Amino acid sequence: MPARSKSTTTFSKDSSARIGFEAKLWLAADKLRNNMDAAEYKHVVLGLIFLKYISDTFEEHRAKLVAGKGEYEGANPEDADEYKAENVFWVPKEGRWSHLQSSAKQPDIGKTVDDAMVAIERDNPRLKGVLPKDYARPGLDKTRLGELIDLIAGINLTAASEGEKTHRSVDLLGRVYEYFLTRFASAEGKNGGQFYTPSCIVRCLVEMLAPYKGRIYDPACGSGGMFVQSEKFVESHGGKLGDISIYGQESNATTRRLAVMNLALRGIEADFGPEHADTFRRDLHPDLRADYVLANPPFNDSDWFRKDDDVRWQYGVPPKGNANFAWVQHFIHHLAPHGMAGFVLANGSMSSNQSGEGEIRKAIIEADLVDCMVALPGQLFYSTQIPVCLWFLTRSKAADAKRHFRDRRKETLFIDARKLGTLIDRVHRELMDEDLEKIVTTYHAWRGDPEGGEYEDYPGFCKSATAAEIVAHGHVLTPGRYVGAADEEDDGEPFEEKMTRLVAELNVQFAESARLEQSIKANLGGIGYGG
Repeated sequence: MPARSKSTTTFSKDSSARIGFEAKLWLAADKLRNNMDAAEYKHVVLGLIFLKYISDTFEEHRAKLVAGKGEYEGANPEDADEYKAENVFWVPKEGRWSHLQSSAKQPDIGKTVDDAMVAIERDNPRLKGVLPKDYARPGLDKTRLGELIDLIAGINLTAASEGEKTHRSVDLLGRVYEYFLTRFASAEGKNGGQFYTPSCIVRCLVEMLAPYKGRIYDPACGSGGMFVQSEKFVESHGGKLGDISIYGQESNATTRRLAVMNLALRGIEADFGPEHADTFRRDLHPDLRADYVLANPPFNDSDWFRKDDDVRWQYGVPPKGNANFAWVQHFIHHLAPHGMAGFVLANGSMSSNQSGEGEIRKAIIEADLVDCMVALPGQLFYSTQIPVCLWFLTRSKAADAKRHFRDRRKETLFIDARKLGTLIDRVHRELMDEDLEKIVTTYHAWRGDPEGGEYEDYPGFCKSATAAEIVAHGHVLTPGRYVGAADEEDDGEPFEEKMTRLVAELNVQFAESARLEQSIKANLGGIGYGG
């Protein structure tokens, strides 16, 4: 069996399949959608959730300033600097949730919300150009908008009724925000992948890399899920907000705004560069050398910009028709000397030899950068049915006592996780906690975690392969080539007896088939259709 970790790694029990107050809120909000597309409604709802959060945190801090106790003695609750000093957004009167809710039934509620967003951006330069400001448009039903405001206003009451009085509003609204992102991705289908990576995949990447401290970079960051999960990981292992520095880039302006709101909602500082930009046309962090790269870039992108003499093409010029190995080399380029990368790619990246991709992969393998490959089950994504895999690269496989890594030079771990996961509906699958634990602890044990138990190859699931074995397989990185077939359990029945029994069962089934055929023909003949 693959090794089981004895470490303190914890796996969240939250799952998008689990029905809680987030699901109840979604069902209620979705009823208000009417005929509006999910892509449009997404910004209506998430913008309001964000506004509710910053208003709640503002009011919470304002109450402390008004009370004037302890360190807040003599503080001025109307001084914006008192809030900014505590990393709390200053919310002017026209932007406060109480003002919105009191106007929820008015026909001009759309303009009231837009004015609130403008005022908040005006007084908080960090949010400039980020918040949605088109609630007054003619196509948005103002009665339903008012009902949505009333609905979101009840988030704290709903939480209390669920016995979660101890949660701060940031936790509750953060959970709602994340849950709604998941549901909008599902509702949008193919376009959903532009801004959302399923949380089970993000968790797998984060738990495997274990980014306790350092710089984390995602050059195709979508709505920022990799960063949120990284912060959750740090906090769950005794760290604190700020132990990691976050750098991101996103080419889609609307999606970038979602990322800024998603992180601001949780009080997470991040550098997304001055604006949205295409990573290949304009790298917003050219000098960054990250300790961890976490990414889910567009799969098999054929519409991308290539500069042939780009400094990033250290292992070969990627083909114009597919950006997969442009992304891989971009990740490598941005790694610090001991940096590690974990990212999602289409399965074709593991074996393709088209347009020089095989030669690039070969060069990366020969540079001993590939640490681990994981084949994932299908149906994990809302946006595509393309089978995907996880790549884990590292700048150094040498022993590292500080990080408890053993010497892994000229070795690569292959994990075939295609049989894991559970269908949560007819078309979507999730990796459950036990699946993630099996994958993550196997990797950590192989990597040398002293609390991870002893690693051993497990046929059908994992295999530690040498560089020579990879060469023998033509530099193909598909885990199925290495892990082999799972051992069949011996049921104790002798072969001769088993064959006799199976043949007898087959003959019974043949006889039943013949009887049914004659019965059907007789019935057809009785109504004049026999032949």
